[in-house]
Amino acid sequence: MDGKRAGGRKVVVVGAGAVGATFCYALAQSGLSDEIVIIDRNRPLAEGQALDLAHGQPFFPPVKIRVGDANDYADASVIVMAAGAKQAPGETRLELLRRNASVIAGVVADITRADSSAVLLVVSNPVDILTYVAARTAGWPRGRVLGSGTVLDSARFRSLLSRHCGIDTHNVHGYMLGEHGDSEFAAWSMTHIAGMPIEEYCPVCGKCGDWREERRKIEQQVRDSAYHIIDYKGATCFAIGLAMVRIVGAIVRGEHSVLTVSTLLEGEYGLTDVCLSVPCIVAERGIERVVEADLPTEEAASLASSANLLKAAIANLDKGD
Repeated sequence: MDGKRAGGRKVVVVGAGAVGATFCYALAQSGLSDEIVIIDRNRPLAEGQALDLAHGQPFFPPVKIRVGDANDYADASVIVMAAGAKQAPGETRLELLRRNASVIAGVVADITRADSSAVLLVVSNPVDILTYVAARTAGWPRGRVLGSGTVLDSARFRSLLSRHCGIDTHNVHGYMLGEHGDSEFAAWSMTHIAGMPIEEYCPVCGKCGDWREERRKIEQQVRDSAYHIIDYKGATCFAIGLAMVRIVGAIVRGEHSVLTVSTLLEGEYGLTDVCLSVPCIVAERGIERVVEADLPTEEAASLASSANLLKAAIANLDKGD
């Protein structure tokens, strides 16, 4: 391990809004971090969040919680980027692009000036494009910059399958791949229940009759989940906060967990120069390896279509359109 990071699990959170604060709340209770540092342009907001969390310290494992600044990047283990405008009702994630790209690039420039050896986790939306912006700005080995990607979407997928099949969610395994957004898709070829591929389990179960139509409905429910929550309450924060803890846990513990984080592809799945979600092995230095599965033709086409959509948005960003 780099000497600057030895001896502690310091997590710096950039952005003290709903997502950043909820993540800090969940992280504090997890016991994963020795120190949580909150940074926000709105310093009074950061001060308030840190103080509110600190008052709960008798109820969770020991952890130092405070407000910080750019100097804290240097010795961080993980830096979590949660800054940016939230998604408005009816607004797609891609429409957030212009409002957030310059914010991300500015913060990453500060991180690189601090000579940080941290892993950078991007959560701000649209996460795939902003992960690309962060990776390009940082110029680090690609594994050190990752996005939260479809880790939450995959959890939603497993939850809906669990409810539909009447099976404990911990025994349902499946992934949403591609963009964290409207072009994501369920990788049914990688979905298993009780060790059985879903193609074999559904006919045996026989619960839903037209199981192919039920699959379509479940997949669409996953895509629509965030929009429904935003319509109901204005933002998503609880589940994404927990997903962020899962990713950070894999990093600080060096777990070698397989997670569908957003990463810069370099030829895997026939794709290059785009960030999107595929199964990756996540450990201490971030993404250790991309797991390149043999997708069936239809799913491979869906992944390529998702990549093309994101590449078009990146091209527009570069042109300043």
